[in-house]
Amino acid sequence: MEEQKVIELIAEALEVGIETIASETLLDDLEEYDSMGKLSIIVILDEEYDKSLSGEEMASFKTVSDIISFALK
Repeated sequence: MEEQKVIELIAEALEVGIETIASETLLDDLEEYDSMGKLSIIVILDEEYDKSLSGEEMASFKTVSDIISFALK
């Protein structure tokens, strides 16, 4: 399932266990979702999905589901 792959990549980027992340997880609730975590997600989305993401777009994401939707659109 493609959605699960995105969640796994987010967990990898944030260096957290996959069990701590679900599509409804609020990004601000993740301590690791800091500037380095955001940068890691931007890089992974570019490498894995060829999606360019600006800092402003990243700031608009509120949940893991927002990142999933962006990656898979």
